[in-house]
Amino acid sequence: MQSIRWGIIGCGDVAEIKSGPGFQKALRSELIAVMRRNGGLAKDYAIRHNVQNWYDNAESLINHPGVDAVYIATPPSTHKEYALEVIKAGKPVYIEKPMALNYFECQEIIEAGKKANVPIFTAYYRRALPKFLKIKSMLDNGLIGDIRAINMRLYKQFINKDQQVNFNWRIDPTIAGAGYFFDLGSHMIDLVQFYFGPIDYAKGIAVNQSKFYKVEDIVNAQFSFTNGVQGVGLWCFNTDANFDQTEIIGSNGKISYSYFDNRPIVLVNNDKIQEFNIPNPKYVQLPLIQLIVNELLGNGKSPSTGDSGALTNLILDKVLGRI
Repeated sequence: MQSIRWGIIGCGDVAEIKSGPGFQKALRSELIAVMRRNGGLAKDYAIRHNVQNWYDNAESLINHPGVDAVYIATPPSTHKEYALEVIKAGKPVYIEKPMALNYFECQEIIEAGKKANVPIFTAYYRRALPKFLKIKSMLDNGLIGDIRAINMRLYKQFINKDQQVNFNWRIDPTIAGAGYFFDLGSHMIDLVQFYFGPIDYAKGIAVNQSKFYKVEDIVNAQFSFTNGVQGVGLWCFNTDANFDQTEIIGSNGKISYSYFDNRPIVLVNNDKIQEFNIPNPKYVQLPLIQLIVNELLGNGKSPSTGDSGALTNLILDKVLGRI
């Protein structure tokens, strides 16, 4: 196989900038088909991005003989349905995060993939971004000594109630699985497991304080990794200002960084403070897409798989008290 020819199910906002162009710009990768239930919007995307095939149903895209692998960029409520169809067709599947509505749906996808010998990937693309790989390098090289604890905080300003309720599927639990914690917190929990390995204990308190919508708007979590590192997290989506900071505390210093802001990494050790400003690429999923393409062509491994994506869903469910 000389290249991987991709199809996208759900060519909406995420596929427009974050991911879609990545399939065209990665080496030995092509985007040959897109699908959206609104055929007019699928055709519009195809024309603007020079994609030769467009569809208004997933079955046609999945079974297109030229499509080697499929990216599912729909909301979580349809991830399992589409993933199982792709796996049934014997094609690798790359699933947006969170991987599914809950951990049990993730397990169904993984089991199907194992039976069909089909690889599964999840779109936790921070595992491949230079900024976050720089942090991993600092940790692996022992720049802050032995890791003791992690403190994650994300506060988001509440947007107009009518705008939230009428236009944002992320606060509809039947579509998103939960609220913004699933959408944003999943990235944060996945990344620390990339850094420190599996979380083996997690619990939390999730509350709907503002009563502006049906799902939680504040989540308070406590967790422990198999290697003994301890962690806490607070996700608050009803504040008057935004705040995004994670601190990794070691025996000889600390590292501070943001997940979603463009602020620099701050390293404190040996009584010195250093800052590292590493901007994200224009198409943030491109580095991970390249690693997935490489793996499918027999060269290397993706750092984000179905197994790692499911583990993140497991911790989300534990924090929300579902498991």
